[in-house]
Amino acid sequence: MDIKTKIIDGAGELFTRYGVRSVSMDDIARQLSISKKTIYQYFKDKDEIVTKAVKARIEFEKEEYDEIFCSCHDAVEELSKVCKCMRKDFHEMNPSLLFDLQKYHPKAWRVWLDFKNKHMRDTVVTNLKRGIAEGYFRKEIDPEFMAILRVEQVQLAFDNQVFAADKFNLKETQMKLLDHYVHGIVTEKGRKLYMEYLEKEKTLNQTSNN
Repeated sequence: MDIKTKIIDGAGELFTRYGVRSVSMDDIARQLSISKKTIYQYFKDKDEIVTKAVKARIEFEKEEYDEIFCSCHDAVEELSKVCKCMRKDFHEMNPSLLFDLQKYHPKAWRVWLDFKNKHMRDTVVTNLKRGIAEGYFRKEIDPEFMAILRVEQVQLAFDNQVFAADKFNLKETQMKLLDHYVHGIVTEKGRKLYMEYLEKEKTLNQTSNN
């Protein structure tokens, strides 16, 4: 791994865990055991690092979720695996992350919005159309409308004025919103299959932990 990628990855980990505003250039240098001078040889300022880190994270998530949608047998399995990925992704994510981007780093914020409003939304639409065709999702669903609702739910969980960080855990909030979404779109056949997939995952986790 080259030094530039190392800086982006290391900074990204700090931003995810502690939020963007609270992480300084000194913190990044300390985390990577390098000097600030070295960082400034590759990046003009923190804003550039934030933007690059967001882009890198989004590319990673695109690959992760695209792999799910290319390998699953049906739309319900796609949802169950997305649920698993979200639990992992939001486990240590700081609730202030998106707020910090929106308020202090407009370039990075635009990158996130583009990802949310295009790739995420298109992925949800594709999943919904597949599920309807397979009979697992309700046929009266409007895929475009529900896709907008779903991606806005993801962002809503980060809003401290709606889900205060001292009262709501980000990971748990995201999982509750996803659960509400899923049970609002599935047919009875889809609900049974979804619960079967979740039970299989639970059994696998218990086996691996023993």
